[in-house]
Parts: sequence; C-alpha cells; structure tokens
Amino acid sequence: MKTAVVVFPGSNCEHDVVYALEALGGSADLVWHRDTDLSGYDSVVLPGGFAHGDYLRTGAIARFSPVMAEVNRLAASGAPVLGICNGFQILCEAGLLPGVLLQNRDLKFVCKPIHLRVESTNSILTRAAQVGDVLEIPLNSYEGNFTAAPDELASLESAGQVPLRYSDASGNVDEINNPNGSTNNIAAVSSGNVAGIMPHPERAIELILGSADGRILLESFLQSKVSSHV
Repeated sequence: MKTAVVVFPGSNCEHDVVYALEALGGSADLVWHRDTDLSGYDSVVLPGGFAHGDYLRTGAIARFSPVMAEVNRLAASGAPVLGICNGFQILCEAGLLPGVLLQNRDLKFVCKPIHLRVESTNSILTRAAQVGDVLEIPLNSYEGNFTAAPDELASLESAGQVPLRYSDASGNVDEINNPNGSTNNIAAVSSGNVAGIMPHPERAIELILGSADGRILLESFLQSKVSSHV
C-alpha cells in the first residue's frame, strides 16, 4: 500500500511515520500540504506536529490546506485515512471525525508512555489486534483532551467507534489512568475508514524505543488497503 504522509508547516513527526510504515512493509511519500493530486496513493496519514503553528485552534487552519480536498476525496472513496496527534485534531476540525481535542485537563503538556486498552477491532487502527489487548504507546501533546457533544458521544459509544481507551497496564480504565481528561478515557475514535489517535504508534515499533506495541496499530492500518488506487 502506498501512503501519502502530509506535511503541513509545523509538522514534525512525518519522518517517523514514513520510517515506521516502511519498516512494516509499506511504502510512503512525504506530500506537501499545498499538493492537490493524491491519485497515486492508496491511503493517507496526517502526522503529529504543530500544523500552521496551531494558531486559532489546533487544526482549524490546516483543515483549509489545498491537500485536504484530496484527503476528503480519498476518505469518501473508502481509502484508509489516519490522523496521529495533530493529525487527529485536523481530522476533527475537517469534519472527517466527530468531536474535538481540547487543552489537557491539568493544562500541562503530557509527554510519557501510557497504556491503551483495545476496545474494538472494527477500525483501521485495531483490526489486527484483539479486544482487551493492552498496548504501551508514547503520548506527547498539550491538546489531547477528547470531548464531543452528548449525542455524538452516545453515537460513538453505541456504534463501537472507540477503538482505544487510556488504561493502566492491566487494562483497568478509570480516571486515575486518564492522562489528559478525555471523556470516557477515549484515546482514539474511528468512523468507517477514517481514524484518529492521540498517542504516537510510530514511536513504538521497535523494542529499542521502549515498546514495539505500536506495530499492531500500524500493521492494522497497512492491512486496510483498498483494492486499487483511487
């Protein structure tokens, strides 16, 4: 699967994503945010960073970048679209995912390994995992506090669109193990072939990095390929 990794002004995790996807057998190119043709790609990743300096709200300016018309087109065609950290924020601002990412509950930047419990395998992030698996993945963000309107949240939960929640190492989900105040400990959401995750799986694909648990998430993404270029 050939993946376009979009680079916005301020992106800083794009090379990590390319390295991780290629280490897992995929193929990836960096694509500038002003590009308007992604017809040669089967999937898209919006990486972490600080797109456009995160002025206004995070992702609120990036959503108007020219490349986003192509990201929307690919998403509508069924191609896998993944947003990581800042990319998750952009997908929410673009309306491709529900909800919004607010400032962390304690108004502090969080940078540490955290645990995630797999809640559903019905997503491009978790289809190769098992429900109940606990993964250790780095979290690195200031605005990772996921929230949504009550009706959106109820819809997400009832439809099984929460693939990952913050937990402890044993998989217990509670407020003590909620690093940023996200509603219902939500760490990732999905909508069909689109998914967003706040922690960074691309930083946990080799044991030398402290954990290789991110492999299962990116392998799930790579296994979500469509049958032909779109």
